[in-house]
Amino acid sequence: MQIENIATEPYNDQNPGTSGLRKKVRIFQQPGYLENFVQSIFDSLEGFTGQTLVLGGDGRYFNRIAIQIIIKIAAANGFGQLIIGQGGLLSTPAASHIIRKYKAFGGLILSASHNPGGPDEDFGIKYNVSNGGPAPEKYTDAFYQRSQIIDSYKTAKIDDVDLDRIGPQQIDELKITIIDPVTDYAELMQSIFNFNLLKQSISSGYISLLFDAMSAITGPYAKRILVDMLGASPESVINAEPLEDFGGHHPDPNLAHAHELAERMFSADAPTFGAASDGDGDRNMITGSNIFVTPSDSLAIIAANAHLIPAYSKGISGVARSMPTSQAVDRVAANYNIPCYETPTGWKFFGNLLDAGKITLCGEESFGTGSDHVREKDGLWAVLFWLNLIARKRQSVAGIVHEHWQKFGRDIYCRHDYEAVENSIANGIVEHLRSQLPTLLGQSFGEYVVKFADEFSYEDPIDGSTSQNQGIRIGFENGSRIVFRLSGTGTVGATLRIYIERFEADASRHDQDAQEALGDLIALAEQFCEIKKRTGRTAPNVTT
Repeated sequence: MQIENIATEPYNDQNPGTSGLRKKVRIFQQPGYLENFVQSIFDSLEGFTGQTLVLGGDGRYFNRIAIQIIIKIAAANGFGQLIIGQGGLLSTPAASHIIRKYKAFGGLILSASHNPGGPDEDFGIKYNVSNGGPAPEKYTDAFYQRSQIIDSYKTAKIDDVDLDRIGPQQIDELKITIIDPVTDYAELMQSIFNFNLLKQSISSGYISLLFDAMSAITGPYAKRILVDMLGASPESVINAEPLEDFGGHHPDPNLAHAHELAERMFSADAPTFGAASDGDGDRNMITGSNIFVTPSDSLAIIAANAHLIPAYSKGISGVARSMPTSQAVDRVAANYNIPCYETPTGWKFFGNLLDAGKITLCGEESFGTGSDHVREKDGLWAVLFWLNLIARKRQSVAGIVHEHWQKFGRDIYCRHDYEAVENSIANGIVEHLRSQLPTLLGQSFGEYVVKFADEFSYEDPIDGSTSQNQGIRIGFENGSRIVFRLSGTGTVGATLRIYIERFEADASRHDQDAQEALGDLIALAEQFCEIKKRTGRTAPNVTT
């Protein structure tokens, strides 16, 4: 195998965010841009000579081209085996499982998750370590530092690999195995849930369902599992073919973007259960007939009912949530006397807790839920959990949600996203909020008395690492909270996310509309951050 060393120059913008490096496709298409970043990853790792690397992505535009480039760089750097999803496809949770199952050294996942795809849209790449989870900050910091001084990358002079032919291929010392992207993952799901009960419930008509794959990666997974294995009708899975531009969808599973699903689920002939997943398959939206389940509530309900699922029947060791996620799961943990951890946003922060056996379940308000079966959030896992729960409890989605609120109370919750805010304005808002923190403690705003006002930092209880500046929190004596955070998942400007939460114990008030119930806190959030005043906008881009 002939290896070339190609001279290059650094790019100054290759600092990975919470979910890897995400940029516009045209950025990645710059000469040496992708090559620099991949070589910087390999230069920062040790001990991978002859080892296995997993490779795949969500099928968005540039996915196939990027995979061929990475194959050549991986070969030149000495990997012994590449495991690649057929067609270059792997959902993020499936990639995590394959890394773990085949004891790979790590994996490269090509995705920008829920961001749009296409020639003028977004692309992304992230490295997952041997536990199957996203690289922790000590790794991503090293990748970035190396990218700032890189002066060459290695590439092998080999032909492009046939990504569509399943089976092994050999190129000199390098073994390349093209695998069906669904099979291993489907077998894992079958080991967790009661597929016989699900098949019976679907075939009898007790459960009718609608799953929106949003023309993204979960289409093949949903067709194999929901249709072929569980017997749902083919019409139960819509937008099932993965497309490079996601068919024009914004593959973010919320009520605004999964509008086709939302219209059906809030109609007179709605099925029992509806769900959607995102671009790379790690997020989920759960709905029932005329009801939307917030991700925070979904996590809490999953934790409260985990004992009804075969894989978790002996109990769970603990739970964790990201800081902006509502405190609903905290109430479940307190009731069952199990630990509950609050972490920064980003799935990598759950990894150490999962590996140490401290938690079994974890989730984020940004439509991500998962367990110790992989080290990523997992959209279809959450869908199957809910289906198994409906079949076992013999209740509707609404019935399950209201029963939960009756027992634990309701954390009324919403998130307002202001997208593509000019960076200088977004940073100015954060500085404005920071300047108020020392003076807020004890202040009264109507019925809301400030109990704490701080910027969240996290010390990992396993490795002692510290993550600072993880979001601004303002908490009140009555348990209400407002959280402000700049998201790291966009590629244009900044996204300011405002999270608002109030606890309601009175069951007679559980059916309130969230936006109305939180009206005073929403107004107070604007008073604190002035985003409408500073941007001239009248409303958020997305409300969930």
